[in-house]
Amino acid sequence: MARQLRIEFPGALYHITSRGNGKQPIFLSDKDRKIFIGNLKTAYERFTAIFHVYCLMENHYHFLLETRRGNLSRIMHFINTSYTAYFNKRHGKSGHLFQGRFNAILVEADAYAQELSRYIHLNPVRAGIVDIPERYPWSSYGEYIGLKYVPPWLETKFVLSYFGRNLCDAQLKYSAFVASLLDKGYKSPLEELDFPVILGHKSFIEQIKKTFLSGKKAEREVPALRDIKIRPRMERIRDEVEKFIGRPNKYSKKISIFLCHKFTDKRLKEIGLFFGMDESAVSQVSRRIRGEMAINIDLGNLIREIENKIFLSNV
Repeated sequence: MARQLRIEFPGALYHITSRGNGKQPIFLSDKDRKIFIGNLKTAYERFTAIFHVYCLMENHYHFLLETRRGNLSRIMHFINTSYTAYFNKRHGKSGHLFQGRFNAILVEADAYAQELSRYIHLNPVRAGIVDIPERYPWSSYGEYIGLKYVPPWLETKFVLSYFGRNLCDAQLKYSAFVASLLDKGYKSPLEELDFPVILGHKSFIEQIKKTFLSGKKAEREVPALRDIKIRPRMERIRDEVEKFIGRPNKYSKKISIFLCHKFTDKRLKEIGLFFGMDESAVSQVSRRIRGEMAINIDLGNLIREIENKIFLSNV
């Protein structure tokens, strides 16, 4: 049987699931869950993985994961392998903990991020573990509604930005959005898949297929479709930003720095040399632009248009 296609590129957003082998539990204690969450933090630090949503169930987990560097396979190999080694040693077991390869669905962020976040956060309610999601301690819902501190590796502002520019208002509206489906039967957004590994509007699916899958197929003798890693040159990012914004100005420079930090494999020092600043300034600019995107809808839309131009074209 052919193995699942893997489509990898910088800035891609995925719904990730991984289940215990033979439906066995993958978490036997709160310590197990804490160790696993610690691995997410390490994946953020080592591979620039951005976790937008997470939920740890007894025998599986869900993520909404963004890869800044088009390195999904490396991220997931680290997470599952590291945790398996810990789990087997702690509980005196051996062999595979997870059932086969992880499942990854490429997601059109603007169309489905909100709905998938709600679906993931309601997992414990659907399973009958709790009656409301805020009572479940092993998901990101508490961070989304302001009940918990948001760690650096968890990005809540992207989804919350769809619910308002003011953080408190957005948290309240998001809570109401999730609560609106309590005690109601509803279909998983993943049931809308028109293509096995892509969730999005028809135009998004066709563009991804044209850009990344044209003339390629998964085969028995190939472990997976060869990872497609496109790391744009800093010159191209700068040029695309200036095309959208107009003539070079301070704002276009900041966006260019942010995108170079997000999508290239260049070190802060290299980005700084390219733009004529030190590496600490690069980090500050990148952080500030990400923060502004969470409260400035127009800026967020502009930057996403630039990202699409860079990564979803055949240029």
